[in-house]
Amino acid sequence: MTRSISIFGATGSIGQSTIDLIKRDQKSYNVVALTGGRNIEQLAKDAIDLNADVAVTSEENLLGALLAALAGSGVEVSAGRNAILEAADRPVDWSMSAIFGAAGLEPGLRALRHGTTLALANKESLVTAGDLLLGEAKKCGAKILPVDSEHSAIFQALIGEDIATVERIIITASGGAFRDWPLHRIATATPEQAATHPNWDMGQRITIDSASMFNKALEVIETKEFFGVHPSQIEVLVHPQSLVHALVGFNDGALMAHVGPPDMRHAIGFALHWPDRRKLPVDRLDLAAIGQLDFKAPEDSRYPALKLAQFVMERGGLAGSVFNAAKEKALDAFIERKIGFLDMTSLVEDVLNQLVSKDGLNKDAMTLDTVANADQMARKYGQELIAQGRYGSN
Repeated sequence: MTRSISIFGATGSIGQSTIDLIKRDQKSYNVVALTGGRNIEQLAKDAIDLNADVAVTSEENLLGALLAALAGSGVEVSAGRNAILEAADRPVDWSMSAIFGAAGLEPGLRALRHGTTLALANKESLVTAGDLLLGEAKKCGAKILPVDSEHSAIFQALIGEDIATVERIIITASGGAFRDWPLHRIATATPEQAATHPNWDMGQRITIDSASMFNKALEVIETKEFFGVHPSQIEVLVHPQSLVHALVGFNDGALMAHVGPPDMRHAIGFALHWPDRRKLPVDRLDLAAIGQLDFKAPEDSRYPALKLAQFVMERGGLAGSVFNAAKEKALDAFIERKIGFLDMTSLVEDVLNQLVSKDGLNKDAMTLDTVANADQMARKYGQELIAQGRYGSN
């Protein structure tokens, strides 16, 4: 039976891995919408190859380029934020939410209204508005399947288990580009150095987030939101090989580990074929050749972002939206060489301390409007701090 699908964030690494799997069995899928950003050439090529109904770029100024690239193809073309939301309103059986950052929240919410399946690679949706997203899925009878490798691993380890029997959840981290650097050297790290990952092939922004461990901080918050566990039950271990993606500990002392190659097509394929398991084009591990698996606790001094995640989970409410927006603003500033690598954590902490308090912003009820307002306030205050020259630069 042919399934209808849409991919939001089709030109990113997750989107491209999703398309790779779909092209291997193209007759099984009817592609409705593909959305992307500035990579018009890739978006147009995939839209033609997959015979998509519509291709959308988020960049309104690139509408002409996309129209030219798809001229005569029969693919509908549009551009801008509203066009992406309109694409999300088109009913499909399965949607991939892989738009980076807070921009992925509203398209994901709209896709859930079809009452079908949302494969969630956009961790920021749960971090900024977990209650909204999960509430929408419940109201519409839709299913959210995690696509982060760690959360897919947890999900798989919990199949057939009672969440009440879970004592702890351990998510692993590679440690990123600077896991073996002396601490004094990290302060002078450049965006190019931070964007080189030892294990995973990912985009620039998420690779830098891995080096700073902000990516893992988001995943810790996401774990709390998605699985409904207490923050004290979530642990992080540095695992340089990136082969054990997560472990779930139960009340009888057992640990269930998910082990696999560092290839996002596994988590994507699991979500694409769920509830079935199907053969995937990923490497099979030779454990004898690997020889050993290493784990160590993350150093607070090396990865201070993890402590900020604990603060955000304790505060709850709109703290996640403030945290994510401040993180994105800090990342922008680092890439633009306006602040240093370690300044990113300082900036996010300062924004959280200013905007999140028991009697302030965090008392607002969670709606799309209040989430967006918290996001805007955090970005504005972060920009003010950067402009004041409070932080060093590269």
